[in-house]
Amino acid sequence: MTTLTIISKPDCHLCDVAREVVETVLAEFPEDAVEVAELSIQDDAALYAQWWEKIPVVLIDDRLHAHWRLSPDRLRAAVSASLSASIAPEEEIV
Repeated sequence: MTTLTIISKPDCHLCDVAREVVETVLAEFPEDAVEVAELSIQDDAALYAQWWEKIPVVLIDDRLHAHWRLSPDRLRAAVSASLSASIAPEEEIV
């Protein structure tokens, strides 16, 4: 399963836009294909120290995908690639 993490903070307009992009793009995939988590920099000092000037931040499988602005096309391609990579190839029958 692919994991998408949004790192945000309350009252952040760009964070609201990123959430909308994520919801719209993920609606195109099977419901259980991507697990979404949201973390706030206000709840975690380490997240604040790392990301405070770049939110919203989107991670896919714990790797940075985007910060500030989120492209629907780029997100769609990255989620598709992650899902394809997570599918184990079928064992070859000998």
